[in-house]
Amino acid sequence: MKNEIITQLHKNFEDYAHQIDGEEFCFARDLMGLLGYTKWENFANVIDKAKIACQSSGHSTADHYPDVRKMIDIGFGAERAVGNMQEVSL
Repeated sequence: MKNEIITQLHKNFEDYAHQIDGEEFCFARDLMGLLGYTKWENFANVIDKAKIACQSSGHSTADHYPDVRKMIDIGFGAERAVGNMQEVSL
């Protein structure tokens, strides 16, 4: 049973992966729900802690957590940009 759960969870994460120019990444807003977060603010706090850990280990946060914006529909044909934070996997 555990192998089935692990296999399904791995597939779920892989379904959210994107690739551009050989770099694999995921959008944090896509992963938020998969990880059980319902509020962006709570998940953003987790990302901030991950950035601190990344920096503490001597890596560049800009290489792993570049800030990106995503346009969302706010009704009546209008859009606005929201933070989305793109995570690049090694």
